[in-house]
Amino acid sequence: MSTHKREIQGVVVKRSGDKTASVLVTRSVLHPKYHKTVKRFKKYLVHDERNELNVGDTVIAIECRPLSKTKSYRLKTITSTGANV
Repeated sequence: MSTHKREIQGVVVKRSGDKTASVLVTRSVLHPKYHKTVKRFKKYLVHDERNELNVGDTVIAIECRPLSKTKSYRLKTITSTGANV
């Protein structure tokens, strides 16, 4: 059994119910035909046990066992807080 857990870094775009936040992860890939760097986006649901995340925060989440049908990541650290009012 592997002990390596995937980590994702992204920005909180929505508070999704109790103890859950939606995190947008951006990655840059090289276009196969045009050889230009393009952005790809994916949203993940992250478990936030203490309800401390706000929209705009940059976070690091770590993979864990499935907590619900679509939630498989747990909050590790908050890298920076958003400046939303």
